Amino acid sequence: MHCGISLIGDQLAAVLAIRHFSTREENGVGEAMDELKLDRAFVLVVENGSFSAAARHLGTSVTSIARQINRLEATLGVRLLNRTTRRQSLTEVGHLYYQRLTELIRQIDDVKREVSGYQNTVKGRLRVHLRISVGNAVIVPALKDFLAENPEVMIEVTLTDERADLVALGIDVAVWLGNLEDSSLIARRLSPSRRVLCGSPGYLERSGHPTAPQDLVKHNCLVFRAKNYDNRWRFTKDATTVEIPVSGNLQTDSGAALFTSAMSGLGLVIMQESTVRQAVRNGDLIPLLTDHEVSPTEFDTSLYAVYPSSRKVSPKTRAFLDFLVALFRHHDERPA
Repeated sequence: MHCGISLIGDQLAAVLAIRHFSTREENGVGEAMDELKLDRAFVLVVENGSFSAAARHLGTSVTSIARQINRLEATLGVRLLNRTTRRQSLTEVGHLYYQRLTELIRQIDDVKREVSGYQNTVKGRLRVHLRISVGNAVIVPALKDFLAENPEVMIEVTLTDERADLVALGIDVAVWLGNLEDSSLIARRLSPSRRVLCGSPGYLERSGHPTAPQDLVKHNCLVFRAKNYDNRWRFTKDATTVEIPVSGNLQTDSGAALFTSAMSGLGLVIMQESTVRQAVRNGDLIPLLTDHEVSPTEFDTSLYAVYPSSRKVSPKTRAFLDFLVALFRHHDERPA
């Protein structure tokens, strides 16, 4: 007898697994939810002791409850309840089904509560992509403050100058330079396009200080190589812009490589002011032609926080976006 009950229990476990997990694939989410509704009706009949009590609990008719139980039994291919005119009782398989089902429903309800909690609480894994130079110089050193404010968040950081597919990779927030090309993304500007031409004291001692943009044709200029960038640097003063063709012995698509090379004395570089600010304060880099606005491209090079528009913004993502906005506001307001 015990072996028979064990076998029935194993079969029921398989039935439950198939119904509640493969139904979603085969018949769609709607039918899976409909079958869960039948299961809940069955549990209410058992727990309330009658069809009429279950009907009152759900605010429906006895006929509707009876129809749902009949559909459930037809789907399973077994009788769950013995029915008489006055009462109903569980069959042997019905008793086992009820035991397994209540545990499964409890787990589903627990998962729903947990997921609902994520929509109201700043918690969980946050995946972010940061540009290497600004990530290392500004954002990563400040992450301790964000995590202290949000102890239930775990940040997964990738430092890269490549624009990744945020949706495909499940990235919550990326920090990019320049305009968006993907309409499925939303951008919040973090910092205006304030660039600085600078060089190390060692390089300037060897090669001299440029006093006008035209002097750069005689200097070793380190060039950022990417889409929308060329070998022409732009200088604006008194509403007049001049473009200077520049050249040098290093071109790279890495802002971090440009920064390191300039620090080592290889040549002159144009970089985001926020990236070189500390090096300028320390005397490791010297700003040049500061009476001009400078840019290595004619395109927008402001710094943006970018996130997918197809997702409902989670509390952890919103908190991180607000953190970035406040961080760069404070950073930009500090004197150089």
